[in-house]
Amino acid sequence: MATVLDSVRAFFAQAVFTIDQENAGDIVARERLLDRVMGEARFRKSSEKIRRGRLPAEGLALVARDPHGHVIGTVRLWNIEAGVDADGNAVSALLLGPLAVDCAHEGKGIGGALMRAALTEARDLGHGAVLLVGDPEYYERFGFFADKAQHLVMPGPFERRRFLALELREGWLSGAAGVLVASGRRLVSDQRKAA
Repeated sequence: MATVLDSVRAFFAQAVFTIDQENAGDIVARERLLDRVMGEARFRKSSEKIRRGRLPAEGLALVARDPHGHVIGTVRLWNIEAGVDADGNAVSALLLGPLAVDCAHEGKGIGGALMRAALTEARDLGHGAVLLVGDPEYYERFGFFADKAQHLVMPGPFERRRFLALELREGWLSGAAGVLVASGRRLVSDQRKAA
């Protein structure tokens, strides 16, 4: 009986979190979270080269909050061109990343919830595909596979087996080939040019 009660208590004692749109007040908390989870090496990644100087895709910057409103997880998606199609037209897509969850909250399903929310929102907004660089062992459960990105490359070093794609619309990446490039909104600098 004690084991059953312990199981019931554990079920109801699970931490509660909510998924929400990121807002301007989340920026410092998000950056601190990314520093703790990913460290300085995150700035040297090929994905960061694409994100640098850009804003996330409209409506696709999400955070997980604990019951006190603190940011405990983050995911952002970025507008990109995933090479070109057979006719030479740019193929619009999204680049996902980074996905991070505070170490104190790992194993509670927060990362999975952020992924599902981000992919649902991207699909609802009409996007056709999402690419990322990450562990296939984790991302395949969401439908990401290397074969969908086989004719695409990152603008810098990357591990081919970790370069994955998910088509939100079937066939979106068919025939797409080339280098990923940023295509989203630019971050406006507060510095003003001298006249």
